[in-house]
Amino acid sequence: MKVFPNVSREARFLFRQKYVLGILAIVAALSVFAVWSGISETQSQLSTIERLKEKDKIDRDSVIAHQSDYGMVAYYAFNLTYSEPSPLAFAAVGQRDVYPWKHRIRMLALEGQIYETDADNPELSFLGRFDFAFIVSILLPLFVILLLHDLRASEREAGRYDLLITTAVKQKYLWLSRAFVLSAALALAMLVPFIIGACISGVPFVETTLTVIVVVAHILFWTLLILWYTSSKLSTKQSATKIASVLLSVWIVVSVLIPVGSDVVIDNMVSSPSGGEILLTQREAVNDAWDLPDSVTWDAFLATHPQWKDHIEMGPTFEWKWYYAFQQVGDQKVSALSEAYRQATMEKDVFAGRFSLLSPPMLIQRLMSSLAKTDTRAAMQYEQDIRAYHKALRHFYYPLLFTRAEYSVEKMSELPKFADYSTQ
Repeated sequence: MKVFPNVSREARFLFRQKYVLGILAIVAALSVFAVWSGISETQSQLSTIERLKEKDKIDRDSVIAHQSDYGMVAYYAFNLTYSEPSPLAFAAVGQRDVYPWKHRIRMLALEGQIYETDADNPELSFLGRFDFAFIVSILLPLFVILLLHDLRASEREAGRYDLLITTAVKQKYLWLSRAFVLSAALALAMLVPFIIGACISGVPFVETTLTVIVVVAHILFWTLLILWYTSSKLSTKQSATKIASVLLSVWIVVSVLIPVGSDVVIDNMVSSPSGGEILLTQREAVNDAWDLPDSVTWDAFLATHPQWKDHIEMGPTFEWKWYYAFQQVGDQKVSALSEAYRQATMEKDVFAGRFSLLSPPMLIQRLMSSLAKTDTRAAMQYEQDIRAYHKALRHFYYPLLFTRAEYSVEKMSELPKFADYSTQ
């Protein structure tokens, strides 16, 4: 026996109703717009990165050609770092709207350079921008409610309910057939533009499939929830309007109140220094070094770089090795603050993940951001890539500065490249 023996009949009946076709058309249009705007945004970011890479090389080559010592090159030469959007990023922008995805860094104290665009210490963004993930997580439940809330109530109000359940082979198959037709149509309206966009963007098959599963699972959750409520005794004497009000109340709780409330709770649970505090502390440490005895800088520097203890002698004039040593010390002085910031950010993300178990829309958005590698973990990994690259720059320059090596343009061809230290 077929589970849904009346599917084709119900499909013909339902698709003759203009409001059903209207809702599906709106969903398809929103999906097309979200996919199109997401692809445009990711292509813009990729184009920006390529343009910056080209100009960054031109600028650095000019500095290398016109300077005469390594200290001046290290001071004036910028080095581009970037986090390219993944192929799936068009569907879930995630934290790329919150955390920077490009930096131009120099050999100066690093932490201030990272956080100078993060002075307000932005927190996790739970609802996000208007992208495909937003439509799936926030708006899609509304369309499921619009399509399914009056499956039974409308028949009662029209006086056809008793006749329908009398003539149906099995009553539950009637409602399951209608719910299946509407949910399947909704899924197609939502997913067809996404799949086309995934093909255009070159998203791997596995990631495309997992995203489709996430979307279908979200539709299935709301479909089952609505079927359960509309078949319960609670809704037997309720009008379609009353049922819709109850379901919309549930949507508001899980889509708005829990995410916003969890944000407030997490802020109170986890204390964190701000990016501005890190930036200010480092700048004060670096600026104060000019007025302190040289020995203060060298003692702090050699505590982490003892290999240069035999090369700290200073002449009567300014020396670049001392300058970059106190830049290094500036990083060391804020290392605890910076680590606390990262740990707090990750701890907030963990708590947000736990709260998302109470909010399916929030959970769906986190899953899609994770698949697209646009979540908080990806942003923190980019920061770690910057630190690894900056460390490589220091390892390149320190031997040249401390041994007073003669300047050579050819030697600069060995300058580390960020692409070798990017793990994304």
